[in-house]
Amino acid sequence: MSESANTKKAIADGFRTLMGKKTFEKITISDITSVCGLNRQTFYYHFQDKYDLLNWIFYNDIIDTLTSDYTINTWSDGLLKVLYVFKHNAKFYANALNTSYSDEFRQYLFTATAQLFNAILDIMMQGHKQKLDPDDQQFIAEFLSYGVSGSIINWILTGMKETPENIVMRIKNIINDSKSGTVARYIKDAIT
Repeated sequence: MSESANTKKAIADGFRTLMGKKTFEKITISDITSVCGLNRQTFYYHFQDKYDLLNWIFYNDIIDTLTSDYTINTWSDGLLKVLYVFKHNAKFYANALNTSYSDEFRQYLFTATAQLFNAILDIMMQGHKQKLDPDDQQFIAEFLSYGVSGSIINWILTGMKETPENIVMRIKNIINDSKSGTVARYIKDAIT
């Protein structure tokens, strides 16, 4: 990892620690730099403000983790990794969902899961002569994404009582049960 990446990670870790104790709105740049042992100039070299930092954390925890190196059989591994990140940083994410900036978190989670389900649908359609209409595919991906991201947000807000494995197993079962029905409904040659 580069020195810049290490510094960004240190700032993010300090920020997560602070959000476990204080609300987002009450955290200042001085608080962040103090807990990290850095100066303000270093913070501003890497991030524009605390919103930029929060976006960086969301991107790295969610999108980067969830949308890399997945297949039709391993997509749930990425989802499990994301839930472990949430569980490990439970206070941070509970606090993030209770801020005026919570829509950003919700949007990151929705976008990442929609990208994931679009990719899964692409993989499912490989080898079929007929393809899904792009509007139908987007609708299916977004429908699944709303359900999954809503379930994850509810899990976070209610204290993450279930294990990440149990949440992923439930989601995986629903997705797997939906695969053949989705293909059969939209692709005529899939059932012949």
